[in-house]
Amino acid sequence: MRDEVILMLNGKVILVTGASRGIGRATAFLAAKNHAQVIVNYQKHADQAESLVSEITALGHSAMAIRADVTCEEEVKEMFRQIREQYGRLDILVNNAGIMKNNLLMMTKIQEYQDVMDVNCKGTFLCTQHAAKIMVRQKAGTIINLASVVGVYGNRGQSAYASSKSFVIGFTKCAAKELGAFNITVNAVAPGFIDTDLTADTRSQVKEDILKNIALGRIGTPDDVAKVIVFLGSDLAGYVSGQVIGVDGCEIM
Repeated sequence: MRDEVILMLNGKVILVTGASRGIGRATAFLAAKNHAQVIVNYQKHADQAESLVSEITALGHSAMAIRADVTCEEEVKEMFRQIREQYGRLDILVNNAGIMKNNLLMMTKIQEYQDVMDVNCKGTFLCTQHAAKIMVRQKAGTIINLASVVGVYGNRGQSAYASSKSFVIGFTKCAAKELGAFNITVNAVAPGFIDTDLTADTRSQVKEDILKNIALGRIGTPDDVAKVIVFLGSDLAGYVSGQVIGVDGCEIM
């Protein structure tokens, strides 16, 4: 990897929520390789989060882990207090924490729906709100929200998940308009079918059907998404805001 790529996030402080595995983990690791100072947020998977921090620091880069439930306002407040105390600033927020519960509309239990909305919507809202308070004072910052192609196009059996990601898209556009005056960019990344824990239980026949519709002929990886996130967090994307960028191998156009 050439030096100009390695230094894309040189010295920037980045918070990745839900970073102990999947897209969040890949993003945190790639950001560290690009010389960012990485904050690994997690809720349940402490061992995986600490393992990631160890991997990053072993390469000579900066990282720390902070446990916080993004659906709990007090825990989110405390996380951002720690960030201010440790770093004095925050340059990039990646709202990656999310859950998926799939079911047909008429079979979806209200608690399933509420769980998805709490993490995917409330968590994104709370973290953005508290990050914005830091970034407004800095008059600079980047916020990247994880949406999904199903938040744009919908999908059978994903009414709760798809509607939560539609919220993320609308919220991204509103936040971009509000925060642009403070030199803060806000964008959404909309992955297609990515090989993560969220999709691990997908039946093989369903995967085969999805693969037939992907022009690039392969299932996406967390690294595919992480590369786009790191680009959006870099100065190369300084004039990109309010956008929803699909990362789906041309599955949906």
